[in-house]
Amino acid sequence: MTRKQRRLTMIGGAGVVLAIAAALVLSALRDSIVFFSTPQMVAEQHIAAGKRFRLGGVVEPGSLQRGADLAVAFKVSDGSNTLPVAYKGILPDLFREGQGVIAEGALDAAGVFKADTVLAKHDETYMPKDVADALKKQGHWKDDYDKKPGGQAASAQPAVAKQGLTQ
Repeated sequence: MTRKQRRLTMIGGAGVVLAIAAALVLSALRDSIVFFSTPQMVAEQHIAAGKRFRLGGVVEPGSLQRGADLAVAFKVSDGSNTLPVAYKGILPDLFREGQGVIAEGALDAAGVFKADTVLAKHDETYMPKDVADALKKQGHWKDDYDKKPGGQAASAQPAVAKQGLTQ
């Protein structure tokens, strides 16, 4: 073989190895690329009991039930399907009915999602109280900031950031 043929053979071999490695990585990550599955997706995919995944949706109003020793049961909905969730532990501060939630865990044989981690999602309109107070003091507060559900203030407008407000 000439030097050029050896070089081309090595480059071709390296390309084949990289293609196989990429295919293996993508096939291994195929099911976990999605950040979370909704109750609708869980129903469509027929996820087997015991397989870990993330469940995302909204905590259905009126479904939260607190038990003994930090046990909590609630239902997660995506508007079309609902899935019961059981969790034992301290819930995040932002957790409440009607709020977005992501739970990590697995389905049991009865179809209940047994969560070992619960993450509460908040909307982009959240503003810490100290920032809201600073805005009021500087005179940049708008009345529509207070009109958000749950008594939380809205996010600061970009104009406020330009004024050098740092906390």
